[in-house]
Amino acid sequence: MKHLNIIITGKVQGVGFRETTKIIANQMMVTGFARNEKDGSVYIEAEAEDIFLEEFVNWCNEGPDRSRVESVVTTEGEVKNYRNFEILKK
Repeated sequence: MKHLNIIITGKVQGVGFRETTKIIANQMMVTGFARNEKDGSVYIEAEAEDIFLEEFVNWCNEGPDRSRVESVVTTEGEVKNYRNFEILKK
């Protein structure tokens, strides 16, 4: 099990990014959360086996149809054992 903190920038708010991310995370058995940040980015904490996280990050680089991803920055973190994947509202 591995934990990633992911910051995605570009046109990623108001395009269904978090909602689509939740669907993809559930399909890939990834747990954690996604939330919009004040600077216009999306912040995700994701936990899964390496192979699933790799695919998940690949998807984050594409995003949903209406998004335009400019960058995806990942850093490893401490595993928090999330039970599911949630969309957090600030």
